[in-house]
Amino acid sequence: MTDPAPKPEITPLSINVREMDIDDIAPVFHLGETLFTSDLYPYIYRTWDQWEVIGLYNTDPEYCLVATAEDQLAGFILGTIITKASWTYGYILWLGVSPLFQRRGIADMLVDKLVERMIVDGARFMMVDTDPENTPAVNFFSRKGFSNPRRHIFLSMNLSKHEYYGRLLAYEREKAERSAWTRPRRRPQKS
Repeated sequence: MTDPAPKPEITPLSINVREMDIDDIAPVFHLGETLFTSDLYPYIYRTWDQWEVIGLYNTDPEYCLVATAEDQLAGFILGTIITKASWTYGYILWLGVSPLFQRRGIADMLVDKLVERMIVDGARFMMVDTDPENTPAVNFFSRKGFSNPRRHIFLSMNLSKHEYYGRLLAYEREKAERSAWTRPRRRPQKS
């Protein structure tokens, strides 16, 4: 019988959680690109792009936090506060931790800091969503106190099979052919 492979040793890190600044936008976006792939969860992570990060940074910078360790981006959380009638609630839109720094409490620190900020700013209710198949995320948020899960149903339509799509393609093709057509030139006749 062979000994199981030794587990990598996790050394303690000095983690700093702070507000995201403008220099963090690109690293946050690129980390999100590696974490939020359509291969794993195509419907939930369908909206991750640079404008998502820039937009939240511009509208809710106090709810855009990063965790750094050893001068590297270790993770981020992006949230917002929504007020409707008499309800004010916090909403965690994105949470990501670099694979290099997972299982070190970084997600806990980010969520805890964001929850504290949202309570101070008047939120009395907190929401987060994730793909129901993302068991690690569901377990994490349940452990953090989020409960009452509801499943989302996402429906899709392949527009290339819609009749209007075919008509539009035919129209564009005809338009291109018309603009490419030129009157043939007459060649001078040899005498």
